[in-house]
Amino acid sequence: MHSLIRTHATEFSLLGVIVVISAVLSFATANFFSLGNAFDLLNISSVNIIFAVGLLVVLIAGGIDISFAVAASVVQYGTAIALGWIGGGGWLSSFVIAASLGVLLGCVNALLIHRFRIISIVATIATFNIYFGLLMFFTRGVSIYDLPDWLTDRVILFEREMPDGTWIEITLPVLVMIICVVATWTLITRTTIGRQLFAFGDNPEGARRFGINIGAMQFIAFGWLGLMAGIGGLVQAHYAQEVVPNALYGRELDVLAAVVLGGARLGGGKGTVLGCVLGVLLISITQNGLNLMGVSPFAFKMIIGAIILIAITLSNTRLERLLPFAGWKGTRR
Repeated sequence: MHSLIRTHATEFSLLGVIVVISAVLSFATANFFSLGNAFDLLNISSVNIIFAVGLLVVLIAGGIDISFAVAASVVQYGTAIALGWIGGGGWLSSFVIAASLGVLLGCVNALLIHRFRIISIVATIATFNIYFGLLMFFTRGVSIYDLPDWLTDRVILFEREMPDGTWIEITLPVLVMIICVVATWTLITRTTIGRQLFAFGDNPEGARRFGINIGAMQFIAFGWLGLMAGIGGLVQAHYAQEVVPNALYGRELDVLAAVVLGGARLGGGKGTVLGCVLGVLLISITQNGLNLMGVSPFAFKMIIGAIILIAITLSNTRLERLLPFAGWKGTRR
């Protein structure tokens, strides 16, 4: 048990923090500690978790991408227009279209990074502005409300009436999120590609000398994030029942903070799916609690900034240096 805690210190720490924050918020607010609120949090967090597991793969490979949320907005619009062209389509065709567009946009980033040797943060800042600028220019900021009925109809997988008359439910976004989480976990922990991504992120030059195809790693990592962005964008359109050009704008920092908080190292070569999911849930719980307490959303932005700083500091500093009095030696993963 002690070995398990040492090797998964980040995940256990996040669980502890989530329990403490939830306990505090349950006393500070009247509605936080309820099954209905917990299920709402899960439904609301689904899109961010889909984005997060995609970003996790990029961070493991030693890159960074801040354009995925805007890319998801482009995918939303492109998919909605394509569905109009083909007469409405269905879930299968929409997933194929959204996934293809997402992978394409992700591969554009990979091309800029690998072929033109542009640092990933610079390349994705550029594509962030290009994607968003083109989207707003061609759409003129106009939202799409006339979507196919199958896309806007809520798909409830589980529902139950509570004694107080309220309903709890699990919707389609949760199922899609679970599939994306399992697929990402399989990719990075059960495949040769996953091991190569970790090796490449930890030591790019060593990976190259070992014979790992560097270009393939870049395209797989950013293509996977593009795939998750495309799927997440479609799920967001289903959940919101509309396509708004700037609806996802700004969400990239929330997701980045959650993934880094979950143990992913910005230098590459480290990260787990469980830590990533727990990081998103911690961010969502904090935001939900502040909203219930009536705290300004600007305060939440300050907290996100602080979380990024703290998480980066912890990821670059050995735990025993931060807690020398504990006599405990952490294990770097």
